[in-house]
Amino acid sequence: MSLFERYLSLWVLLCIIAGITLANVMPGVFGLLASLEYASVNLVVAVLIWAMVYPMMVAVDLGALKGVGKRPKGLVITVVVNWFIKPFTMAALGVLFFNHVFAGMINPDDAGQYIAGLILLGAAPCTAMVFVWSQMTKGDPNYTLVQVSLNDVIMVFAFAPIVALLLGVTNIAVPWETLVLSVVLYVVLPLVAGAITRARLIAQGGVVAVAAFTARIKPASVMGLLLTVVLLFGFQGNVILDNPFLIVLLATPILIQSYAMFAIAYVWAWKWKVPHNVAAPCALIGTSNFFELAVAVAIGLFGLNSGAALVTVVGVLVEVPVMLSLVWFANRTRESFPA
Repeated sequence: MSLFERYLSLWVLLCIIAGITLANVMPGVFGLLASLEYASVNLVVAVLIWAMVYPMMVAVDLGALKGVGKRPKGLVITVVVNWFIKPFTMAALGVLFFNHVFAGMINPDDAGQYIAGLILLGAAPCTAMVFVWSQMTKGDPNYTLVQVSLNDVIMVFAFAPIVALLLGVTNIAVPWETLVLSVVLYVVLPLVAGAITRARLIAQGGVVAVAAFTARIKPASVMGLLLTVVLLFGFQGNVILDNPFLIVLLATPILIQSYAMFAIAYVWAWKWKVPHNVAAPCALIGTSNFFELAVAVAIGLFGLNSGAALVTVVGVLVEVPVMLSLVWFANRTRESFPA
């Protein structure tokens, strides 16, 4: 690893500070950037995430996708953790903390909103950033693509019923524009571009040319991650500075949930002797959230300035540092898994 990559967590911390600082120094610029969105998907962040996802898509061998079905364990773990465990534990943590542990520290009228925001996060597994975390842990790109695609298909049918069940609300309006646009931007288009690039590289120099190309563009992928951190924290800089104690309270159950879901999936994969290049992405998928979808539904159901919307925003802010710590842990424990 280069010196830059080795201290990536430090650069992320500096980017968090830079984002909050710049947002207060240049609020107009960040306000303009934040307004460049469609269907709750910020177009600037979308471009940066696309830059991060594209290198891994170049590594996807479409011809090898059919072999993924012969290794179903990673898919089983993904489905069970994301759809049979995660939404319900997140709801339970919300009730525990905001109806009991933090009851004396928050406005009782807001507790239900905070619980609702947690439920929306828990019911929306990640689509885009998983490819970045998978690449950082040397995950199998073919398997990761299938895992994410399977989650996306299930999400179309299961998201609204699960949210309706846990919230006790029947009129859940799934923002289909957000869901479809995110899948197209973060999965379909990078996959098509990656497949075209890979085909040309294979024709020129085989897999060696593919490896050399991905190595060349890797710095751009890392820069995309850092700029994304600056923007995300810049967009919400005022929220953090205005309500630092509340942000800590809201982040607590999210942090516990994130590390618990990773532990369940990672230990399960280790017990099942799943190879590390499948186990690590599998556990990371169960940890991260589809924050665009969660934010859009929270705003649609409860309003832009609601407690539920605030929780989903805190989920965005917590995710990158948490996922980087888990990437570090996964890389340090690679030798514990079969090759």
